[in-house]
Amino acid sequence: MKYTQIIMALALSGALALGCAQEDKTIVKVDGGKILGVETSIEGVYVFKGVPYAAPPIGNRRWKEPQPVIPWDGVRPADDFSAAAVQDPHIGNSNPYNSEFFFQGDPPFSEDCLYLNVWTPAPGERSRKLPVAIWIHGGAYTGGWGFEPEMDGKVWGSKDVILVTINYRLGIFGFLAHPLLSEESEHGVSGNYGILDQIAAVKWVHDNITAFGGDPNNITIFGQSAGAGSVKTLVSSPLTGNLIKKAIIMSGGGVSDRPLLQATGLEEIAQRSKEVFDWAGYDTLEKMRAASTEEIYSLPKRYTEKTGKPAGIMTRPIVDGYVSIKSFDDAARDGSIKDIPYMIGFTRDDMGALGAGIDRFCELRNATGTPVYAYQFARRLPDSKEKPHDMKGAFHSSELWYVFHSQDHSDRPFTPLDKVLADHVNDCWVNFVKTGDPGRGWFPYTPEHPLYMVFQLTPNETDDASAMMLPLEP
Repeated sequence: MKYTQIIMALALSGALALGCAQEDKTIVKVDGGKILGVETSIEGVYVFKGVPYAAPPIGNRRWKEPQPVIPWDGVRPADDFSAAAVQDPHIGNSNPYNSEFFFQGDPPFSEDCLYLNVWTPAPGERSRKLPVAIWIHGGAYTGGWGFEPEMDGKVWGSKDVILVTINYRLGIFGFLAHPLLSEESEHGVSGNYGILDQIAAVKWVHDNITAFGGDPNNITIFGQSAGAGSVKTLVSSPLTGNLIKKAIIMSGGGVSDRPLLQATGLEEIAQRSKEVFDWAGYDTLEKMRAASTEEIYSLPKRYTEKTGKPAGIMTRPIVDGYVSIKSFDDAARDGSIKDIPYMIGFTRDDMGALGAGIDRFCELRNATGTPVYAYQFARRLPDSKEKPHDMKGAFHSSELWYVFHSQDHSDRPFTPLDKVLADHVNDCWVNFVKTGDPGRGWFPYTPEHPLYMVFQLTPNETDDASAMMLPLEP
């Protein structure tokens, strides 16, 4: 009887120890304290959701550089996504992109939005040194969030890449330039708070990713649309130092010879904002920070409705002499952007000039000797006869379901060949993050071979998925 009790006790203690070991795998220590993640639907891949990388930018921290994380006691659950940055709701909005990407509904919106998410196959395995990719979402610097359904990172984790997706301040909360804010700043500038958030996230990843099994010396940043514009700003900013080892620019254009709105003078932009804020009675920083979220967010619209004049408040990055010393275009021309491998491309039916200037960028980079890989995503997305979509062809953002291999988060009738193409696209992005070379027959753009990797299906779209190096019409 005693032997039986002893065996049972040993078995119980062993089970408890195993349970603790399994639980400990999902607990990691980061700046601020311990967090508890969860396993995804792919066995062995874990996700840590809603991890703070800076203090909430609320109250007296509104329109300031991101501040250090506020510590917490105990183990903080990281099993739910955070609020997204303040923005217009998507449900009930007629924009066709909303029915494509936001049909599942919006998360809560809040100024308290500086959180990130980590997908990893190796939490707690500090010696793994896995490559790291940081995703910066698009949305015209006024919308979106880092955990949109199509940005699911579990497939990346299954391929031994740690994927981090981030939120950052948007719109009037993320990019307001104002003379009083510039006067308060030790650097004499204002605006670009959303970019400073991104830089803080990159630094947080560098300082903490080892706890998730990552290599802080192998960080790639990538983004699409406004996220691509953010990548361009980060690789030309002195504040990112040598933290970024590779970069992917998706549907963000190349190098332009046209004057850029981004290069408008800080003082001029700040003065425009001052006129609007003074009109509303917010003529001191105390009043500006005491106003409610809704009062500030609705201010440009109220100003225009009452005065009949456009508010003219900038809601995108600007050249401020601190975060951005010069525009990306100027930095690319004089060679002062980061000398790292780049991937750059667009979708065949992209909006406006988002595919323009890529040849020029590639030519400029060729002079440095570091590789640049160019692509075009040309797959016309399948449409449903029962529920036809407003967006047709290889439209802006259509490659996201392939890059993240997340077609189960779309209501389009994807075919088995779309899965094959997604395998190919996702492999190329993952390989580039790992080594700086996308592989799979994709070689760098050179003057001798000015070719793009074109992702498509065969002409009849029934026989095979295809990716091949092709010249593109100018």
